Amino acid sequence: MPKKQTANVRTNPGAGGSTRKKHSRMVVQRKNTTIPISVFGNVMKQFDAAAAKMHIDPHLLDFIKVPRRSTIVNLPVRMDDGGYRMFTAYRVQHSIARGPAKGGIRFHPDVTLDEVQALASWMTWKCAVVNIPFGGAKGGIICDPQELSDGELERLTRRYVGDMVDLFGPDQDIPAPDVGSGPQVMAWFMDTYSMRENHPVPGTVTGKPINLGGSLGRNEATGRGVMIATREAARHLKLDLSQATAAVQGFGNVGSISARLLHELGVRFTYVSDVTGAVHSPEGIDIPKLILHVEKTKSVLGFPGVRKVEPGEVLHASVDILVPAALENQVTQENAHQVRCRILAEGANGPVTPEADKILKKNGVFVIPDILCNAGGVTVSYFEWVQNRIGYFWSEDEVNRRLEEKMISAFHDVLNVAIKNKTTMRIGAFMLAIARVVDVVKLRGIYS
Repeated sequence: MPKKQTANVRTNPGAGGSTRKKHSRMVVQRKNTTIPISVFGNVMKQFDAAAAKMHIDPHLLDFIKVPRRSTIVNLPVRMDDGGYRMFTAYRVQHSIARGPAKGGIRFHPDVTLDEVQALASWMTWKCAVVNIPFGGAKGGIICDPQELSDGELERLTRRYVGDMVDLFGPDQDIPAPDVGSGPQVMAWFMDTYSMRENHPVPGTVTGKPINLGGSLGRNEATGRGVMIATREAARHLKLDLSQATAAVQGFGNVGSISARLLHELGVRFTYVSDVTGAVHSPEGIDIPKLILHVEKTKSVLGFPGVRKVEPGEVLHASVDILVPAALENQVTQENAHQVRCRILAEGANGPVTPEADKILKKNGVFVIPDILCNAGGVTVSYFEWVQNRIGYFWSEDEVNRRLEEKMISAFHDVLNVAIKNKTTMRIGAFMLAIARVVDVVKLRGIYS
């Protein structure tokens, strides 16, 4: 039997194995490097900065601050050559105060428990900010999905579900796709769980293929949410988007879709980067054509009419809007002084460190925090879960309309808290989220 641990710990037990075969379905990548900054530590700093402005019992804050459960499993998986490899995997449930735990499963060689705990925490606050009845969770498997065959990836997914099946369920913990996973992985997940229950349980995961109960509009939801939040910020700042310039770091699902939707509003993108490099055109980049180019070549490089530049130039571009949609810890105290945008819309989770936040505030950059800006994905995941539970499915227009309502309401809720407390949007978002979680905990009480 595999070894299983459950504890609130913050260590990385090491990397899992991988094979040589390429898995063509995976498109989101990052360099195999160690993140030097504790991502979970950053979340704790953000939480503490907001909590310091609130009059809440510190013991209650301690209760809602840390993950309730961190599970580590070592998974034996049969490879195509007949041998077995061990993969280390995680599932962290940060909170179930407001509803079932909700969060994606990340397949990547750089996954650590520190990162997964941070992402689970952000999910709690993200769900509270957009006021949907979920808590926060996250999962991860240390592997390189691009080096796994379809069969190996399927067996790894099913083993992950099998070893942690008691954690999951539509009323307990609802996974979704994340870096390195997608609708097919969710289909395998749903099938494995459903076989245990002896009947289909589509509501146990979101981000599924449409014909298995997935929601229309889910693929574009995170990028659409970034667009809506950016549009509302521009209205607040009286910035004419038809005259605005922008740069996007990370041209995967979130970066490309948010860029396309902002492009449709008249925004001129002058810098774009992905894992392969960066390009620049002062006249503006045709985003729809660049998306087609990337679909064919898997790179922004080689696109006609642009100049190749160093990737770091994207973060330092002189533009109105910067959308970091790649990885954590991209804007730090070392480079925040060089950020020259007016609006920084966090498409990624944790792209700005707490130390950088202080510099950006001083320099007048309006930051739309990740727990607001990229909450469109979990919002439509909630819509998918609701549709699965009632057995009735909405049109894409209806999904987008409901998402628009949620994102606009959340943006202005956060803005009002930030203005009232004379603080940043990030602190305002955390204050709003903490208050909503605390209210529920007080009503429920703490069982002991």
